[in-house]
Amino acid sequence: MAKRKQPADKPDSDNESDSERSLVDVDFEFFDPNPDIDFLALKRLITQLFQADAQLLPVHDLADLILAQPLVGSTVKCDGRESDPFAFLTVLNLHIHKERPSIKALLSYILEKSSADPVLHSKLQAFLGPAGLASQNHLGFIFSERLINMPVQIMPHMYRMLADEIQWALDDNEPYDFKNVLIISRIYRLTEEEAAELHASAPRTKRQKQAQPTEGAGVYPFHPEDDIIRQFATHTLDYNFTHAQPRGEDAFGLDTGGRMMLVPANRLRDIAAALAEAFPQPS
Repeated sequence: MAKRKQPADKPDSDNESDSERSLVDVDFEFFDPNPDIDFLALKRLITQLFQADAQLLPVHDLADLILAQPLVGSTVKCDGRESDPFAFLTVLNLHIHKERPSIKALLSYILEKSSADPVLHSKLQAFLGPAGLASQNHLGFIFSERLINMPVQIMPHMYRMLADEIQWALDDNEPYDFKNVLIISRIYRLTEEEAAELHASAPRTKRQKQAQPTEGAGVYPFHPEDDIIRQFATHTLDYNFTHAQPRGEDAFGLDTGGRMMLVPANRLRDIAAALAEAFPQPS
């Protein structure tokens, strides 16, 4: 079902000068996940999120699981309900679904990657180890990904709707009572030379809006909202992908990795408000 529309202005070309740049009005519609339409697009977005490490996870099972809970989570589309989603945001209960093949693989992946940070790993082990999975202290896993040209202004609405839907599910005694949620996102790393080259080649308006490094001289989030969400996280860890391609001096493409953020679940509404303030709707 359609949730609401959001108009947005998008540049019609990233290669035009500031004086030549024009705007195109696009209506983004928010929908519940649709198992009849969204399966292939969700698989692509999950693969985009985990990059080469997606081969470690049964992506088809993850997509099925997301689509099996259509009343929690949102997709964003431009051409109505029957079109492919360009973005999604949802939360899964890792305890309730612990026997699913995809969740078993995801739990293993989370614990392996978090081992680089003993404090975070200990915290996650308490949630996701055998004793934690048998407890009532449930951890939610937030899946969030979108196509790279989707505007960040959709994210405040998606987080606000997610907080609403979690509360409605709790009102119906559904298993969404989380003390914490874990978010996995993507980062890329630049050398000083790469960062300078990227900055010099970007149009002036893009340089003004370009995200600043969040950790070290060359670590950037793929999605700018991550810098806001990180402010609410109790633990953050940047990690390397298991199946990342080795990079030499003449390597082509970005040096990418993942980021884990552990966030108190009761801060989701605060995140939505902070995102709305940081990324207001175009006037």
